[in-house]
Amino acid sequence: MEIGLATAVVTGLAPEVGDLVLARVEEVGQHTRIERRDGRRAHLFPGNEVVVAYGNRYAPDQFEAVVPEDLGPCHLVAAGGVAARVVAAHGRMAEATSLLPVGLLVGPDGRRINLRSSAVSPPETGWLLARPVTVAVLGASMNSGKTTAAASLVRGLRAAGIGVGAAKVTGTGAGGDVWLLQDSGADPVYDFTCAGVPSTYRVGAGEVRRIFTDLADRLAGDGCTAIVIEVADGVYQEETSELVQDDVFGDRVDALLFAASDALGAFAGNDWLQSRGMAPLALCGLLSASPLATREAEVATGRQVWGLERLTDPVAASALYEDLLAGRRVRGADHAADPDPAVELELARPRRLTAAV
Repeated sequence: MEIGLATAVVTGLAPEVGDLVLARVEEVGQHTRIERRDGRRAHLFPGNEVVVAYGNRYAPDQFEAVVPEDLGPCHLVAAGGVAARVVAAHGRMAEATSLLPVGLLVGPDGRRINLRSSAVSPPETGWLLARPVTVAVLGASMNSGKTTAAASLVRGLRAAGIGVGAAKVTGTGAGGDVWLLQDSGADPVYDFTCAGVPSTYRVGAGEVRRIFTDLADRLAGDGCTAIVIEVADGVYQEETSELVQDDVFGDRVDALLFAASDALGAFAGNDWLQSRGMAPLALCGLLSASPLATREAEVATGRQVWGLERLTDPVAASALYEDLLAGRRVRGADHAADPDPAVELELARPRRLTAAV
C-alpha cells in the first residue's frame, strides 16, 4: 500500500494504533529480523533505525502487547513491523527486541502519518446484486492450519476456472499469509492492513465489522466470483468471537470451514459454532494430516474432515461453489414473481448461517 512521504518526525504526542514511528533498535531479542516492503526479512542490529507501526499484539504462543501511552521505550512485537509494549509472553520466548522511538512520522500537512490514510475504499453499492459466493475459514487457535486450508481452497477454485479473491480480516500484520494466498491463485488479496490497521487486537467490535465489510465489499467490487475469508486466531479470541457472532458476518458468509489441530479442538469448535446457529460445513486444518485424528474428529462431530487433497480438487471445489450458489437460487424461488427491486436486492444477500449449510 502507498503511505504518504514523511517530511519530519515529532515527539511529545501519544501514539495511536496505525501511527508510523521512526525507532532505533536498542537490543536485538526474539525478533532478529524485520519484514521489508519487498518481503525480504532484513537482519536487525543495535543502532539500526526502522519505521514501524504502532499496534496491539495478540499471540498466545508469542506476545501480548499494547500500544503505549507515550513515545517511551517499547518493543518490536511482530516481524511484520509492529511496535508495542509487551505485557505478557509465552515461556519459550526470548526477551522482545527493544526499540527507542525517535518520533512519529508526519507528512507535508503536519499531520501524523497513519495506516488509515492508505486504506482501500469500498465500491459503490451496485455490487450487491452480484455478491460472490463466500466461504470463511475459522480455527480453534493460532497455528491450527487456517491459512493453509484457505489457500488450498483458493487453489481448488482457481483450478476449476472460478475467479476467486481472498481476505484475511483479523490478526497482526505480516506478509506471509497474504503472499501464500496470492501464490495459491487468489486475485486480488487484501488483509486488515489494507483497511488501515496493523492489528485488529483491541480495536473494538465495530472496527472489526468495518474491516470485514470493507474488504468483502472491495473483493465483490473487484469482480470476484467467489471469495475466501480467513478469520485469525481461535473462536475464543475476543475480536474473532464478536465478528463471527455479528449478524453482518452471518448475512454475508455462505459456509464455514473450521480448522483444528486435534479432534478435541474440532469437537469444541464445532459445538461452539453449532450452538450459535453457525455449524461448519466441514472440518480442516492440521488434524487432517493424521488419519487417526481425522477419524476421531469425524466420529465425535459427525462432520467430514477435508484434507488438502479435497480442498485443492477442482471438481470438489466446483461442486462446492455450485451447491452454495444453488442454495441461493432455491431460497429465492418463492419470490421469483415479486418484481420489487428491494426484494431482489435482499435476495442477493445470503441467509444466516445455520446447521443446514
